[in-house]
Amino acid sequence: MNPTPVVFIHGAWLHALSWKPWAERFSSLGYAVSAPLRPGEPATPAEARRQPESSRELGLDALTEHYAGIVRSFDTPPVLVGHSVGGLIAQHLLGTDLGRAAVAIAPVPVNQVPREPWPATLDAALFRRLFANAVTQEESAHLFARHAVPAPARLLAELGGGPHPRAEVNTGNTGRGPLLLISGQEDRLVPDSVTRAVYKLYGDSTAVTGLKQFPDRGHSMVLDSGWRAVADYVLRWLAERGLGA
Repeated sequence: MNPTPVVFIHGAWLHALSWKPWAERFSSLGYAVSAPLRPGEPATPAEARRQPESSRELGLDALTEHYAGIVRSFDTPPVLVGHSVGGLIAQHLLGTDLGRAAVAIAPVPVNQVPREPWPATLDAALFRRLFANAVTQEESAHLFARHAVPAPARLLAELGGGPHPRAEVNTGNTGRGPLLLISGQEDRLVPDSVTRAVYKLYGDSTAVTGLKQFPDRGHSMVLDSGWRAVADYVLRWLAERGLGA
């Protein structure tokens, strides 16, 4: 039997390698994992910081199509696991029946659910205040130095500039696969209230939709010292829906 494929989709200020612990955890259980780079994204976070212009003009259309092409390339539809902007993309793809299931962690809100404006760049202080506020100062500094990269300027402008067709999701799709939304109740970048508002949009669909709220967790929940609890919850949720490795 072929292993269940999983595609990890990272957020705007992180590099694809931020998924490495998740990829290793899922692989150890038999999943076939992929954590693709964004178009133009250098191979490492250090290179991305040295080349901030590498993906500056990457927008939401090109980013979504990039991942749609990857999903279509699988013989077996993969499970999509996205964080932040990646969570938005995972929902959009699942809503168009691409992918077998999706997990959206602290996702950028869909369908014009309001949120606070995002800064164009994150320095160490903003990363601490908005991204890693639920961990220690020492851990925040470590995460910033190891994982933070410049976000695509065009992408941020599009997300902050009003309705965008790629930020719309067919929340009433009854034929899509299962969806799990995850929020951190201390998240300042995508607050728990925003994710709960998105969850309510799916109320008219009979397709499986779950919501898991993690207390005392911020936006960095996929890469900080508590990542394993989030990953293992996702693994249990997938197994309960017949989506084990």
